[in-house]
Order: sequence, then C-alpha cells, then structure tokens
Amino acid sequence: MTFLGMPGAAPGAVASPATLPFPAPVDESHARDLTLLYRGPLASCDYDCPYCPFAKRRDTPAQLRADRAALERFAGWATDRAGTGDTLSLLFTPWGEGLVRSWYRRALVELSRLPHIRRVAIQTNLSCRTGWLAEADLNTLALWVTYHPGQVTRDRFLAKCRELDALGVRYSVGVVGQPEHLAEARHLRAELAEAVYLWVNAAEGLDYTDTEAAGWAELDPHFGYSRHAHPSAGRPCRTGESVLSVDGEGTVRRCHFVRDVLGNLYDGSYRARLQPRACPLPVCDCHIGYVHLESLPLYELFGAGVLERVPVAWPQGG
Repeated sequence: MTFLGMPGAAPGAVASPATLPFPAPVDESHARDLTLLYRGPLASCDYDCPYCPFAKRRDTPAQLRADRAALERFAGWATDRAGTGDTLSLLFTPWGEGLVRSWYRRALVELSRLPHIRRVAIQTNLSCRTGWLAEADLNTLALWVTYHPGQVTRDRFLAKCRELDALGVRYSVGVVGQPEHLAEARHLRAELAEAVYLWVNAAEGLDYTDTEAAGWAELDPHFGYSRHAHPSAGRPCRTGESVLSVDGEGTVRRCHFVRDVLGNLYDGSYRARLQPRACPLPVCDCHIGYVHLESLPLYELFGAGVLERVPVAWPQGG
C-alpha cells in the first residue's frame, strides 16, 4: 500500500456505532456534495516496505470476510444516495493493498458507473491485474499508484503502467523520497509516459537539505508541499464540512488524523454536524490531510484531480 505515515488508531480500533451517543436518524433532505475517505479493517499487504508497519501483514479469513462485508455495506450506502441529490467523490485509503481483493475491484467498477459519483479512486501499489478496469467508467474511476523500489522491478511496474495507458486509465504515480531511491525515481520518470504525474512524498522524519530537496523537486515540481509540515491550528479546512473520513463500521470523523467522532454514516447522525471547522491540530504533514486546508492553493492546483493527485495543468504547461 501507500504508507503515508498516517497517525490514528490501528485497524479495528474503532468505536461501535451502538455505543455512540448520537441521536436517531436525522433529516437527510438537504443535498450535499461530499468527499469521503474510506478505510475499512483490511490491513494485509503483499509488499514488505521497510517504511510501512503493515508490510507483509496477513489478515485471517475472518478478518477478510469482515472487511468485505464492511466495504459492501459502504458501497451499498453510496449506491443508495442516488436520487437524494447528494453527489459523492470517494477515495479508498486502505491500510493494506485493496486491489488484490475482488470486492475492491468490483466496488470500484460498480460505483464508477453511477451518475451521482463524481470520482472513485484508490491508493494502490498496482500489484493486481489490470484487465478488470475495462469494465469501469474511466471518466469516473482513477488510481493513486505508488512505486516501491525493492518490492517490484521497474520493468514489471512500468509494464503495468503501460497497461493503464492502453486502457485509458487516469492515474498518478509516486514514490517515497528515500535518499537511496532517488536514482531509481529518476529512471522511473524518464520511462513513464509524459502525461503521468510523478509525485514524491517526503520520507517520514527526514529533514531534507535544500540540495537534497532540489533533487526531488526536479522530478516533482510540487515536492515543496510535502517537504515541510503545514501549520494548521485554527486554520479553515474543508474536512468536517464537505470532506469526511469513514471507517468500516460507518463511524464518521472529519479526517483520518482528528479522532473526534461526528456521527455514523448509516444512521445519518453525522449530517447534523457538517459545518465549517478550523483544524484543531498544530500541523498537518500528510497529503490526504493538508490538501484540504483552505490556506493552501491545492484545490486550484489539482482541480478535479484532488483524489487521484493529478494536477490540472499536467504535463507542465499543459
């Protein structure tokens, strides 16, 4: 998976909806344009990245069944929003690798075909087969792909990218900015299609010199946003109003990093608490968090490509 150094509870460490002190279902008649970041209990991954605590983790059959049931419930809820006036943009951010599981592939395909879904995307290492994407509406579906040197050969990874190109899939590719991966990232950029944006996530805990940062910025002109954590305390953020985090039990929070519960997706109790909010944390250092800060120009930079991390004007000058 794409490990982003995300804080917060580990898989399964969520409150039960039955114990949450929220009221009975509320009126949902007011239509909303919502972006939902979904993360169910899946934690297994087929890669062994040294910077990821979930590498090579195995879920038991019971855990996989629970994840499948949770995902299907979420997809069913999203499907049923048709006719309510709601429009949805969905990003799946699993702890593990989702696309090696049939229920994630099926959900993405089915959700992509729904007219009230603006975008459906997932973070993936692209170790899965790609033929299933031909069944999706590729005007709606997109992929956020991470290349992990040492886990897959560059030739094998690039072959998968070329399959995406042939299918017409919209996607970005990224790497974690480990110093030992810079040369490999340069080779990757040279061989990727020009139309594919290559992003770089700053390695967690690494303080880059200006010279080191310049090397990564040659590959990703927007690396500066990842290099430093962004002051966020008291600053307006779209999370909690139009952007929400949802776990496998339907517990709704403003984002993956603020643990306060807003309600539950399935009884509608979250809707009464959707409102503009300032960030309560001192800093935000993860792309899927700070991209929603109103103090940064990232909605203008990414436009409709916010979820899959594709800038509006890419290739540069495009």
